[in-house]
Amino acid sequence: MPKKNVIVVNMNVLDKIRMWGNCVRLQRVRQHIRAEDLCQRISISRPTLRRLEEGDPGVAASTYLSALNVLGLLDRVAPELEPSLYLGGESTRARSPFEADDDFQ
Repeated sequence: MPKKNVIVVNMNVLDKIRMWGNCVRLQRVRQHIRAEDLCQRISISRPTLRRLEEGDPGVAASTYLSALNVLGLLDRVAPELEPSLYLGGESTRARSPFEADDDFQ
């Protein structure tokens, strides 16, 4: 029997993923989009769509976002970030806030 990978996810993240999955299901049905058609548009299988709609954290975030984009909801569920959050002139390397302990001199 194959070993299953266990995914440990923070509850806040899991809640968001489940909301996204519920949103995809509800909006797909409201917009009269068949499951097969959505699967074809975002290049996934029916089992993956089922897992996505159930809020499975094992489904790639890009798959959730692709489904929400096709349904016209991407900007509402994942609004654009402020540029200061991802653009900056600082070094990309993390530095310790403490001075180096120089006991060897």
